[in-house]
Amino acid sequence: MRLGEGVEWGLHCCVTLGWLEGEGPVSIRRLAAWFDLPQEYLKKRLQALARAGILTSTPGARGGFALARPPERITLMDVVAALEGGEEFFRCEEIRQRGAGAVGARFDGPCGIAAAMRRAELAWRRELAAQTVADLMAGSPASAERARRNYARLGG
Repeated sequence: MRLGEGVEWGLHCCVTLGWLEGEGPVSIRRLAAWFDLPQEYLKKRLQALARAGILTSTPGARGGFALARPPERITLMDVVAALEGGEEFFRCEEIRQRGAGAVGARFDGPCGIAAAMRRAELAWRRELAAQTVADLMAGSPASAERARRNYARLGG
């Protein structure tokens, strides 16, 4: 399993928008320039976050994106689910019941591999659900927040 880079950029944008909260919507142009990303690439990810209720999107020349709710109420799992979907990462195909190894075998319980993978995925999801954008903001170096605020002040 590998998450797309859109998750990383979505989380970075959420943290940045959290620091810029109260300064109005931030344009896609400014966010793309800040992270040196193509605007269209970033726009698609931010639109997915807006559809999920994580961001708000304001159209027009003075429009852009802002957090839809406080950073304390946006989990990393919210962002991952919005950008990657909420589907399970492992799907058991019951291959243990195929081929020569299945002849004469009796499979009463769930597949042990499927159960182990499900436990691991639930632990991963719980950990992401326990971390918020506010936690990321608090764990970032002060210099990162200052740089973003300076960039915003300069109309970056």
